[in-house]
Amino acid sequence: MLDFRTVMAVSLALTAQAPLAAENAVDFTSELVAPQAAVLAVAQAKRPAPPVDTYSNLIAVNWSLTPGQAQEPTPQSGSEEGQQELEEEASETTPATDEDGNEIIVDGSYGPPENDPVEALNYESYRITQAVDDAVVEPVAYAYRDGLPGPFRDGLGNIVRNLGEPVNALNFLLQGKIGKTIETLTRLLINSTLGIGGLFDIAEKPGIGLPYRRNGFANTLGFYGVDSGAYLYLPFTGATSVRDVIGSGLDQLVLPVAVGAPFNTPEYTIPYFIVSSLDARLEVDAELARIDQTVDPYAARRDTYLARREREIALLRGEEPPEPPLILLEVEGVIEPGEERPSDEVIDEALDNKSPPAELDFERGEMSDDQIR
Repeated sequence: MLDFRTVMAVSLALTAQAPLAAENAVDFTSELVAPQAAVLAVAQAKRPAPPVDTYSNLIAVNWSLTPGQAQEPTPQSGSEEGQQELEEEASETTPATDEDGNEIIVDGSYGPPENDPVEALNYESYRITQAVDDAVVEPVAYAYRDGLPGPFRDGLGNIVRNLGEPVNALNFLLQGKIGKTIETLTRLLINSTLGIGGLFDIAEKPGIGLPYRRNGFANTLGFYGVDSGAYLYLPFTGATSVRDVIGSGLDQLVLPVAVGAPFNTPEYTIPYFIVSSLDARLEVDAELARIDQTVDPYAARRDTYLARREREIALLRGEEPPEPPLILLEVEGVIEPGEERPSDEVIDEALDNKSPPAELDFERGEMSDDQIR
């Protein structure tokens, strides 16, 4: 029988050597005597199994100390749902391509349009102006139309147009269009004399055939390459631009500065403003009705104004006008909303036959210089 002290010594030795590797334990026991080896074998059999590495089976998660940001768990690539999520994430960072492998690039921007940098202010002005128009201007314009006899109302309009002929002629001269300058001055002379101060437009009648052509300093600025600048929507003026505001202001100064009285007195300026404003409101009545039926009346008014002005300046310079946007064709009544764009020939013919208040009656860009002048 083993000595008790021997058994205790072997037990203490095994306890001290527990962290050693298995091969070291074998070498250690090989030096013991046979009885001691037997005791060692029994002791090793009763040793507990090594602890399981529980951390190796844990799923890694993303975490952050950043406040207010919820962290999404990282999907496991082995599962079906995890694989699908990984593919979706990869598709978000990988550029989209078409069937031929060409990369598809989607471009966008935030904020107001480039040509309408003060869109918020313009929209508020547009909203207020439309409310005033519905409550005051439109009823007064309809009363002016229905309350005055047609010939009398047309006579007032003819006087206003005749008073603008000096500005028209001056700007044709500045643009180097001598033929149009002579025609405009001839109109002014005929209508101011035979037409009784412009009350009757005799020059436009058959046999003379000198049509009215509106012009101004805004067109002259555009003719020499001045950009339209930012779009503006102003009370009493409506849709305009920085260039057109400057040009219109110069137009109003010609007669008061060059001639003086009575064109610089309230007795002239107030009636002139009222009649010209009411006539302009009646001319755009059908157009405003079509704009109100669009999805975004404010954007429709802006886009049609800018496109029309761009077209007018191109015609004035003898250039081919740019392709008009669909909204302009809808507002002009060339197509119905939702219709496809017609051919260029149909568009040109329809727009050339239109006579919006500010459109110039110029020949198209492919005409010769003699015809343009």
